[in-house]
Amino acid sequence: MHSDALAGVLADYDAILFDFDGPICHVFQGLPAPGVARELSTLLASLAPELASAARATDDPMVIHQLAREGGQEVLAAVEAALTEAEIRAVSVAGAPTDGAVETMKSARASGRRVAIVSNNSGDCVHVYLAAQGLSRVVETVVGRPALRPDLMKPSPHPLLEAAAILGVPPERSTLIGDSVTDIMAARAAGAGSIGFANKPGKQHGLITAGADTVVTNMQTVAQALANP
Repeated sequence: MHSDALAGVLADYDAILFDFDGPICHVFQGLPAPGVARELSTLLASLAPELASAARATDDPMVIHQLAREGGQEVLAAVEAALTEAEIRAVSVAGAPTDGAVETMKSARASGRRVAIVSNNSGDCVHVYLAAQGLSRVVETVVGRPALRPDLMKPSPHPLLEAAAILGVPPERSTLIGDSVTDIMAARAAGAGSIGFANKPGKQHGLITAGADTVVTNMQTVAQALANP
């Protein structure tokens, strides 16, 4: 979408919520997700052998985290703690923010809008990354993965509603920038707007089908729209 048209969309919102993995940071760029998934599947298999086969069938750490719930609270707590530790290791070697992300966050603040990160990653890893990149003051609040409640992660609207409440902005006056279908689903369920970030080939169709208000292919477009309303 052209930045001029996007500026018209953004005019309806007082708060910009950002998904973390994708729009802000490539979390597992330096520590690939399949390796983390293997670590977690080994842990889960040792704690709940009946889940070993299902855990080893995926290379997505988040899927293993969801699966751990079937083993009970103690198993979930152990896997969640290991996932958080892995995420912190991952962001320490993730590299620079997504191109245009810093400009977008700063332009949002400069325009008078509220800024938050709403993520299925742990809040701890988000804070570690923001601090390392000198961005902690740009983001007003971080709503990360709710402890021991995978059911409240996106696509649940819960994180968006929590962020809106903390910022003091009605959900319908906020919009989420996200790169996954679950982000768009969560935004729609919360009554918020949504901007799909199609950062890989083939993503645009899925984001549009999920109901994104608009889709961009780079974050610089959003930064320009915010800087030039």
